[in-house]
Amino acid sequence: MCYQWFVAREQGGEQAPAPVPAGTAARGSRGLLRSGPMPADPSGSESLITVLVAFGVNILIAVAKSAAAVVTGSASMLAEAAHSWADAGNEVFLLIANRRSRRPPDPKHPLGHGREAYVWSLLAAVGLFVAGAAISIAHGVQELITPEPASNFLVGYVVLAVSFVLEAISFLQSVRQARPEAESMQRDLIEHVLATSDPTLRAVFAEDSAALVGLVIAAAGLAAHELTGSPVPDAIGSILVGLLLAVVAIVLINLNRRYLIGQEADPRVRAAAIRALLADPEVARVTYLRLEIVGPRTVSVIGDVDLTGDDTESHVAVRLRTLEARITESPAVVGAVLSLSAPDEPSLVV
Repeated sequence: MCYQWFVAREQGGEQAPAPVPAGTAARGSRGLLRSGPMPADPSGSESLITVLVAFGVNILIAVAKSAAAVVTGSASMLAEAAHSWADAGNEVFLLIANRRSRRPPDPKHPLGHGREAYVWSLLAAVGLFVAGAAISIAHGVQELITPEPASNFLVGYVVLAVSFVLEAISFLQSVRQARPEAESMQRDLIEHVLATSDPTLRAVFAEDSAALVGLVIAAAGLAAHELTGSPVPDAIGSILVGLLLAVVAIVLINLNRRYLIGQEADPRVRAAAIRALLADPEVARVTYLRLEIVGPRTVSVIGDVDLTGDDTESHVAVRLRTLEARITESPAVVGAVLSLSAPDEPSLVV
């Protein structure tokens, strides 16, 4: 059975292993409950590297910005420091998400722990909103009410320039991971980042993008403060950085919420799965199919099929279990449940 195509589209081009021969597995061993660990995610290590790079960069930048904020007294610089500390804290949540979501299925969690990635990524997005956006906006408003002049502007410019370079390195790592996946799914880069089932990749990409824009805003606010002698532009810069972080956090919160309540796989992946099933000599019709994302690059499969021939009920049950086992051989599938179609149900077409 040619499941490799739709699995490769979901996993960024990796080929799935060949299906096992018919009759070699049954429900409970290779179906919804798998006796061994989950197959390796071909992009799991890449996601871990992306998060680790972002974490290291944000720690360095947060320390530098905090020191610069003290030296300069700049509101925008303080907002950027809060931003970087929030990002660094969020990377801890993302590391937990990456680790816990890759735990193998067990009797209490037959579909694995993949959705934990969205729980911890949701917490990271909330942290970005509270520790980044709220603090930056509040400090900017306070600076407007009781303005204080900044000094040592050169220190601020140097720190912002170095921060921009380091953030760009982290951003390019997330782009390096996302671009091949986007090309395999025939999406542009931004579309893929918004649509990918990997929340850690999306979070790092979004946070680094916001960081680069925020650095430009902070530099503009600091320069306007130096040129005009008024702290108002600097305070406005702090507020703008906070609003930027709030927008990013809300988008990330909403996307993680959607995956937690149940998100179907890309329609192109579903169409490929239907074609693969219909091409199998065991399958005459596919009348229902749902591929629900249950973790980064993993799905569960639920469907109704009409098998060829006119076997007895016991033989049909064995054939269904064998078909389920062949589907779950894919690294992208953590569970498959197939039922028989009713005689009057039309076949799905793609």
